[in-house]
Amino acid sequence: MSTTFWIIIAGAVATYLTRVGGHLVISRFDNVHPRVEAGLNAVPAAVLTTLVAPAALGAGPPEWAALIVAAAVSLRGGLMSMFLAGAAVLILARQFAG
Repeated sequence: MSTTFWIIIAGAVATYLTRVGGHLVISRFDNVHPRVEAGLNAVPAAVLTTLVAPAALGAGPPEWAALIVAAAVSLRGGLMSMFLAGAAVLILARQFAG
């Protein structure tokens, strides 16, 4: 088997162990402190920011238009509508703007 295959397997195992490990640690507590719960609730937004920020810094006009539309839709709509609106604007802007 190739080295790439074993790297993928090792990454999958490491990801699984970190997720299961976190769940096992938290499940041992009867009550989770509100600050810990607030921190855990902030993780998805932090991860999304780390994915979007580098792309936004090197983005062109189509990407900026999609970000602005997604931000505007997020103020009124739900998560799915935000993603769909941003994706639609990005696809159309890339198609017609170059």
